[in-house]
Amino acid sequence: MQLQSTISLNQLKIYAYHGCYAEEQIVGNWFLVDLSLDVNAGKAAESDNIADALNYVEAYEIVRREMAIKSHLLENVAMRICTALRAAFDSEKLIGGTLKIAKLAPPVGGEMHSVSVTMRF
Repeated sequence: MQLQSTISLNQLKIYAYHGCYAEEQIVGNWFLVDLSLDVNAGKAAESDNIADALNYVEAYEIVRREMAIKSHLLENVAMRICTALRAAFDSEKLIGGTLKIAKLAPPVGGEMHSVSVTMRF
């Protein structure tokens, strides 16, 4: 049965080393990641078996792994995460999704909560 659902991983707080300035790649910064995965949950909902579901622990590990690789641009990090998610999960389970990465207190010369990139895949 087709049963489209969304699995959301909300506000994953990760310390990483992304940025165009050398200091950002040395000192690092806090990032918040929001990931929404559009899935076909029909088989998992019927079977109650994790093998039939999209395992969000695996999705979290992909985000964590890709966030650990230094990048100059958030767009690059986001693209790597989206590509890795598509590669990791069967297209019958993963329909698509939305990823948002926010850099907290970016170095812009003024006070700002965050700057973010949102990518749909």
